[in-house]
Amino acid sequence: MNINNCYCVIMAGGSGTRFWPVSRASKPKQFIDIADTGKTFLRQTYERFLQVVPQENILVVTAQKYAELVMEQIPELDDSNLLLEPYSRNTAPCIAYATYKLLQRDPEAHIVVTPADHAIDNEELFAETIRKAFGYIAENDVLMTLGVVPTRPDTNYGYVQAIGGKEAYKSDEPMQVKTFTEKPDKDMATLFISTGEFFWNAGIFLWKASTIKSEMERHLPEVTGLFNGWEMALGSKIEGEFIARAFTDCPNISIDYGVMEKTERAWIYPVKFGWSDIGTWESLYTLQEKDQDGNAIAVEKTLVEEAKDTLVLSTDKSKLIAVKGLEGFMVIDTPDALVICPRDDRNFKDFISGIAMPEFEKYR
Repeated sequence: MNINNCYCVIMAGGSGTRFWPVSRASKPKQFIDIADTGKTFLRQTYERFLQVVPQENILVVTAQKYAELVMEQIPELDDSNLLLEPYSRNTAPCIAYATYKLLQRDPEAHIVVTPADHAIDNEELFAETIRKAFGYIAENDVLMTLGVVPTRPDTNYGYVQAIGGKEAYKSDEPMQVKTFTEKPDKDMATLFISTGEFFWNAGIFLWKASTIKSEMERHLPEVTGLFNGWEMALGSKIEGEFIARAFTDCPNISIDYGVMEKTERAWIYPVKFGWSDIGTWESLYTLQEKDQDGNAIAVEKTLVEEAKDTLVLSTDKSKLIAVKGLEGFMVIDTPDALVICPRDDRNFKDFISGIAMPEFEKYR
């Protein structure tokens, strides 16, 4: 396998609504340093994959309105490696666009596709794992997803069942996928973990460009058919018009539902590095260090008394945040909004999509 044929596609077009009020439509979570690491999620993701593929082989797919944000945070990114979506249509159309673009550049392209908002706790092991997975897809025409051994019955993640029985968690080798399940309830997630063969779906995929093209055209003709003529349109003066027309009619569909759950080529690569999809305040709480009472405090000046299992975060480093008597809550403070809500993800999602939706839209 030639490293020059290896590419990374970073998907960075999400609106990050579940991180409101810190994440806004004008600047969603992938462009923010929510975890207070000194770097935004997008920048961390970009630098992570510099260890694996050549710099010129990293592409970023994002919404047109975020083009300037991407270039501000990755100024070394070549203009030709920034793909702009006119409308948000989920991951399948995004991946279709990137796949055809890379096939035009390199018919032998091998691709790793990743979201822009993951936390990885062992960068070296991560890079080694991606290299090994690249090696496997180079020899096998499979669609590979990375699988993480679950540490809790998390209902915010999708689950992948491997063909391997109770020994699957011990495996270091790729296994064929048996089933995919999207975000089960807690009882079902607990049952999944007890079997020893269900992994968290990390949402990071590897495949040959030619293989994913073939499987998308087989299982998602309603998407790929809109890209007919890509050979002449992409890279030409009419690319923008061509993509706008394709995305206008594209269904909103994920690559998981559109292809991975239907293909016979789905395989899972079990990974050993620490991983978290920072998709909700609850996932951030899980990742943060806690005090002896289970509180995750991301504020420089705090007074916390009689509080337990509570997340406290402020974007204002000069403000004192005082909390007393809360258990299982989150306190999220920004200059123009304050949220105090039970920490449960579903509770918060209902809150911002129900009662608070008019105000939520106002502040986006």
